[in-house]
Amino acid sequence: VQLQASGGGLVQAGDSLRLACVASGRTFSSYTMGWFRQAPGKEREFVAAINWNGVSTYYADSVKGRFTISRDNAKNTGYLQMNSLKPEDTAVYYCAADRNLLGVPSSKWYGYDYWGQGTQVTVSS
Repeated sequence: VQLQASGGGLVQAGDSLRLACVASGRTFSSYTMGWFRQAPGKEREFVAAINWNGVSTYYADSVKGRFTISRDNAKNTGYLQMNSLKPEDTAVYYCAADRNLLGVPSSKWYGYDYWGQGTQVTVSS
């Protein structure tokens, strides 16, 4: 599967953004989906994940209550709604797909099989 992330940009603290991840090449519902981010000089970190049918979602503590992950399998698209953005949310955001549909989605970047190219999110104070 190929993933294409979009929706990043430059916003002010407190603003909102919605990222999208469009999948092509395989049935999107065959994958668990995750979002990760990487700030300059830091390791790639888990943001959120959603199981194949959208019933179960998981979040990093740093974004819980502010970010919402969702998916529309009919459109082969996943989303990350980001509200109340903070400067510390500044990073390149990546979507990822995992062929493993069982159990709790991985919060480790190496648990995912496919990656999008990333989209930059910059939050100014």
